[in-house]
Amino acid sequence: MANIHANPIYTGEPEDLKFAYWVPNVSGGLVVSNIEQRTDWGYDYNVKLAQTAEAVGYEYALSQVRYLSSYGAAQQHESTATSLALALATEKLKVIAAIHPGIWEPAVLAKFILTADQFTKGRTAINVVSGWFRDEYTRLGLPWLEHGERYRRSAEFMDVVRKLFTEENVEYPGNFYTVDDFTLRPGPYPVEGRPHPEIFQGGNSSAARINGGKHADWYFSNGKDFDGFREQYDDVTEVARAHNRKVRFGLNGFAIVRDTEAEAREQLREIIAKADEGAVEGFRKSVQQAGASTHDKKGMWADSSFEDLVQYNDGFRTQLIGTPEQVADRIIEYKKIGVDLILTGFLHFQEELEAFGKTVIPIVREKEVELVNRGLLTPAGV
Repeated sequence: MANIHANPIYTGEPEDLKFAYWVPNVSGGLVVSNIEQRTDWGYDYNVKLAQTAEAVGYEYALSQVRYLSSYGAAQQHESTATSLALALATEKLKVIAAIHPGIWEPAVLAKFILTADQFTKGRTAINVVSGWFRDEYTRLGLPWLEHGERYRRSAEFMDVVRKLFTEENVEYPGNFYTVDDFTLRPGPYPVEGRPHPEIFQGGNSSAARINGGKHADWYFSNGKDFDGFREQYDDVTEVARAHNRKVRFGLNGFAIVRDTEAEAREQLREIIAKADEGAVEGFRKSVQQAGASTHDKKGMWADSSFEDLVQYNDGFRTQLIGTPEQVADRIIEYKKIGVDLILTGFLHFQEELEAFGKTVIPIVREKEVELVNRGLLTPAGV
C-alpha cells in the first residue's frame, strides 16, 4: 500500500470519490486487441449502459471524440450529440463531451453546451482535448499547430468558453480567438455550487499541466501508477495555487475485476497476447511524436510501452486489476494522494460496468467513511 502524500492537502472537501466511465461511442472497444469485446457503439446499447451506470453509482459519462477511422475505430458517433442523447435518457448522470479546439469555434461550442445544459437541467460538461491526430485537421484544410501552440490555443479556448458561460458583453482580444461585445442567452442552468458547466482538460505534458492549473476545473490524467500521478498532481496544484485556483483531478483506469487476482491477471495477459500489433504500432507512431515534440519529453504517451498502448489511454498502468476488494483498496490509495474521480473502461462493458458498480463502488464507499472517521480526509488547506 502506498503512503499518504507527504503534504496531505486535498483538492476539495472530504466528499465521495466520483466515478465516470468511457462511453463506447467509437467502434472497436477500448483495447486494440483481437480478443472478444462485448460492447457496442450504437445508440440503444449506449442508452442502456448509461441507465445502468446511473443506477449503480456512476456520476459521469465521458464521450470520446474521433472524426476519422483509425486504429480499430472504424465507426464513431460525434461526442456532443452522444452526450446530449445519453443525458436526456437518464435523470442524474452528468455527461462530458470531449471536444477539439481548432475544429470547434468556442462560441458555437459554448452555445451548444448551454442549450444542452438547459435541456438536461445542469448535467453537461466538456473535456478539452488539444489534438493528437494530425489527419483530422489537415484533411479538412485546418491548420495543424505544433505542440506548444496547440496548448496555447486550448488555453484561450477555455478562457473564452468560460467567459461566455458566465459573463455578458464578453470582450476577448486573443491570438487565436477574438470576441467583441458578445453575450449568450440563456446562460447555464442554475445548479447550487456550480457556476457553469464543468471544464475538464487532459494531457501529460508541461503545457497541459500549466493549462490544467490555470484554466480548467478538472485535470484528466491518462493511466498512471502512484508515483506518476503524484508528479502530475504536484505540478498542476502548484500552478493552481499560484493563480489562486483549485483544480480537481480525474484518473483513467482500465478495470479488470474478477473473483481472483489470478483470473484478472490472466485476462490482462490474454488481452495483450491478442493485441492487434499493426494497429497498436500505427497508433504509437501517430501519438508518440506528441511527447517527443515537447522540450522535456513529458507529453502524452511519451513513455508508453507497446503493452501500455494496447489500451490507448494507458489504462493498464493504473492497475485496477484483481478482486473487488483489491481494486477498491487501490482506488482508495489514489484518493489519498489527490484523485477526485476514477474514469473506468472495461472489456465487456454492460456486464462489467454493472458488476463494478455493485461490488467495487460499495467497498470504496465503506473505506471512505473509515478515512473520514480516522481524520485522514480534511478540507483543502486545513
